[in-house]
Amino acid sequence: MPKFMNFVKQKTNKPANMTDTTVKDAKKQADRKAIKFIVGLFVLYILFSQGNLFMYSVMTPTGRFYNPYLAEHFDYIQGLKTALITPAVWIIKLFGFYAIHNEMDVLVVNGPYLRINYSCLGLGVMSFLAAFVLAFPASWKSTLKMLIIGLITIYILNVCRIAGLGLLFGYFQSQRNYFDYHHEIFNVIVYIIIFVMLYIWIRKNTVKG
Repeated sequence: MPKFMNFVKQKTNKPANMTDTTVKDAKKQADRKAIKFIVGLFVLYILFSQGNLFMYSVMTPTGRFYNPYLAEHFDYIQGLKTALITPAVWIIKLFGFYAIHNEMDVLVVNGPYLRINYSCLGLGVMSFLAAFVLAFPASWKSTLKMLIIGLITIYILNVCRIAGLGLLFGYFQSQRNYFDYHHEIFNVIVYIIIFVMLYIWIRKNTVKG
């Protein structure tokens, strides 16, 4: 009888031990994934953000690493400026203002003069979004979809920001010298929107996983 009782105890305790081991293994695996994600996010963000700054230096004639050939054939930074300025000017004109522009400036007649610098392009926010999405453990299809939607969202918001400044200062000329924090306001709004999008995306991918 005692042998039988010992056998029963062993059979009873075995599932509990297996459960504890499974929980510990799952926790270790989750910790490894979390660490991998944080390291990946940090490395990719530094790579993207500093890479863009380096390429800005390469594309700018006064830059430390200026390269005429690359600046002529691969200037994606100027391409982004043009892609932001052109639709913003269209929107300003739709509201009855006359606006002219060049490669980096927008002049609204009887309105403001806007200069689109590197800090206006939103590359910092784009770098964070790209780093986060690529570092997060999700399927490539879901990752690519979120990356495209997020980047397009940032781009559209930036176009609206530039057009909005032109219209705001066109209608309210007295405010031109007082609205110096539009970069900070834009970044806060965009980060809030991006964080909401990422939260929904993470929940969707976590449930599927």
